[in-house]
Parts: sequence; structure tokens; C-alpha cells
Amino acid sequence: MDTISSYMTSDHHRCDELFAQAEAAASGQDWGTIAADLQVFLDSMHRHFKMEEEVLFPAFEQRTGMSMGPTQVMRMEHVQMRELFDAMADAVKQQDREEFLGQAETLLVMMQQHNMKEEQMLYRMVDQTLAGEMEEVLQQMRAAGA
Repeated sequence: MDTISSYMTSDHHRCDELFAQAEAAASGQDWGTIAADLQVFLDSMHRHFKMEEEVLFPAFEQRTGMSMGPTQVMRMEHVQMRELFDAMADAVKQQDREEFLGQAETLLVMMQQHNMKEEQMLYRMVDQTLAGEMEEVLQQMRAAGA
């Protein structure tokens, strides 16, 4: 059986691979490919955020009564990452490789720090807190991410 930690960590790895593909595409000249690879990555990230923001975080907050704790920090970081997603998409529209790669570098650092906080702290707390309802929460997250 999956734990929330293993499921979401695996999804982080999937998103990371898609990010690497989008970044690698930027070394080429085909802006259509760059745009397509970026969109696949962005769709994946939006799916990941949706699972957290619509299912995981509310379940954790309801169970613990903590709405201003770690989930609030993660939500704020999601907002910051969405701003970088928009900046990267704008750079692709402008066909500005330097801007795209600069925004991608900033996003990479942010994602690494964010993922570490989730994987090393939040997801472990969630696994313990939601142990009795883990399968139900996983099903809800899968449905939200579909």
C-alpha cells in the first residue's frame, strides 16, 4: 500500500523529470517543442498542487486544527512558483531563451527547497496524522489529479 509520502514523493520525481525535459528543450531552436514540453510540465505541477490544495492540506488541517502552520507556508510557495510558471510561459511566447533559463533556474532552486520541506517534514506528519484514513485520502487525491 502506498503512503501519502511515497505517493507524493513519487509525483515530485515525475514533475522533476518533466521540468528537466522542458529545460533541456530550451537548448534547441524549436520554440514549438519548448512550449509543448513546458506545458506538459506546467500541467503536471498544477495537478500536483491541486491534489495538495484541494485534498491533502484540508484533510491535514481539519484533523490537526492547524491552518496557519506548514500547509500555509506550502500554499505561499505554490503562489510564488505559479508566478515563475507564468514568467517562463511569457519567456517562451517572447522566444527569450535567456529569460526562460533564468526563470527556470530560480524555479529549480525553489522546487528543490519546497520538495525537501514536504518530503522531510510535512508528508511524514501527514502520514502519521491521517494514518487511519490514508487510503481514502489517496483515492481523493488521485481523483482530484485525474
